[in-house]
Amino acid sequence: MEDPDKTPEIFDEDDAALLRPSRKYWRRLALVLVFGSAVMGMQAQTATEYQVKAAFLFNFAKFVEWPADAFRSEDAPLQICVLGQDPFDPDFEQAIAEKTVNGRRLEIIHPSGLDQAKACQIIFVAASEGPRLREILRRLRGSGALTVGDAAGFARMGGIINFVLDDSRVRFEINLQAADRAHLKLSARLLTVAKLIVADDGAVN
Repeated sequence: MEDPDKTPEIFDEDDAALLRPSRKYWRRLALVLVFGSAVMGMQAQTATEYQVKAAFLFNFAKFVEWPADAFRSEDAPLQICVLGQDPFDPDFEQAIAEKTVNGRRLEIIHPSGLDQAKACQIIFVAASEGPRLREILRRLRGSGALTVGDAAGFARMGGIINFVLDDSRVRFEINLQAADRAHLKLSARLLTVAKLIVADDGAVN
């Protein structure tokens, strides 16, 4: 299980709150200890994992440069779309609402489909979309959005950032070819902390 007190290198102290389990999480964990439910235990463990992934999503916005035409206006918000069944704690949306990146406020969007999702700057493709993942990435190819997912092989299928678990820690892979197609510039600092740089054909660079 991810240590909520140990923040990855690309996080600063102000972002650490996104990694700390909420009161709701600790209540869930208490129920697990009392009732010993395997299902609730899995949910409690997943909550911690997705709190870390949520913090990563916020920080990705700091280390990616979008072309000017990716935003409707100079003061338009930076939108994070969650495509599919939302795995994040509701507290994530409240925390994001209070933050800005490069002068832009952040918004969490739950799009009704891919056409609406294409207007977002970051698109998290939830695990619920697994059966149609290749089709989603094909339609989002070169859309100008930072595509992020956690399905096995997401980056090699053409997604830009893929969350992976490494010894129970959340890490990520990056597909630079996909980022180039989307006309996104990724910070060297972000590349430095990536677990792997992968290519569409599955070759590791």
